This record gives sequence, C-alpha cells and structure tokens, in this order.
Amino acid sequence: MSCYTALTEKENSRGRADIIVETDDNVYIFEFKLDGTAAEVLKQIDGKSYAEPYAADSRKLFKIGVGFSSEKRNIVEWSVI
Repeated sequence: MSCYTALTEKENSRGRADIIVETDDNVYIFEFKLDGTAAEVLKQIDGKSYAEPYAADSRKLFKIGVGFSSEKRNIVEWSVI
C-alpha cells in the first residue's frame, strides 16, 4: 500500500511552492500560473529553489509547471521535468 503527503503553500526562504506531493517513491512539485507559460513556471520552481529540500532525497523528483488562461478559464499549457 502506498502512502502520500500533500503540502500546500510550502515555504522556503525564497517563496512558496503551490503544492508538493510526496509519495513513497516520488516527489511532485506543482506550480500554477494565471496567464503564464509552463516554461516560466518551471523557471520559478528552479529560481526559488522549491526542490532544494529534496536534493539528497532518494525519491524521483518531478517538477510540474501549469499555465492557466484567464480568458479561456482553463489549463492552456503544462510541462513536466
């Protein structure tokens, strides 16, 4: 049986990650932007060091950037690295 922990607005010294989901095998860092591109969002994840606490963690790390459109009111772009 797998267990997970979901953390919202997890703070570090440079900002707050929108959502971090930790499972037994993986860590998922989600960042969302209104009227932003997935590339901009992924750059924010790196620029604000949201993944830094997991640098020595043996679990696989996924960074997920999601861009929403205020005009379309929907996800317009997402990317995972």
